[in-house]
Amino acid sequence: MELMKGRSEDSSSRLEKEVKVYDLLDKVGIEYDRVDHEEANTMEACNDVANALNIFICKNLFLCNRQKTKFYLLMMPGDKVFKTKYLSKQLHCSRLSFANPDDMKRYLNIRPGAVSIMGLMNDKENHVQLLVDKPVIESDFLGCHPCVSTTSLKIKTKDILEKFLPIVHHEPIIVDLPDE
Repeated sequence: MELMKGRSEDSSSRLEKEVKVYDLLDKVGIEYDRVDHEEANTMEACNDVANALNIFICKNLFLCNRQKTKFYLLMMPGDKVFKTKYLSKQLHCSRLSFANPDDMKRYLNIRPGAVSIMGLMNDKENHVQLLVDKPVIESDFLGCHPCVSTTSLKIKTKDILEKFLPIVHHEPIIVDLPDE
């Protein structure tokens, strides 16, 4: 894996949704490092990517309430175990579960394995609420996929909070999930 600055000069082999991520990041002046790699759609597969980018990769979970009327994108440290009861309690909602891939595609234009905060740019009507575990916000950088699981980005957390989220009209709810 080779660490690169910004987008690839030749985007002809890239999916349109990936190129749109780069277009938006460039438009709002967000710098990013990038590595291209084999498909990395599990946390285990992301370990080498994390080393190449010198960051921790976020675990991104696409969740919904029991009625499937509210959807959430949870960003948390990759090595943390997710327990729905802690999150549900903080949100004062019924127990959450994993949302289905069709809803993921409909709202974020992402498939399982490529879930990322970058997908919020496709959620124009704010169907998805962003939830961020406190350690992610406290880190200097975060790693994410640009809506595909064959590339990963390293972006300043401050740029995500101050530039990216305002332009995609999403405001995060900060949660504090316990370490097990």
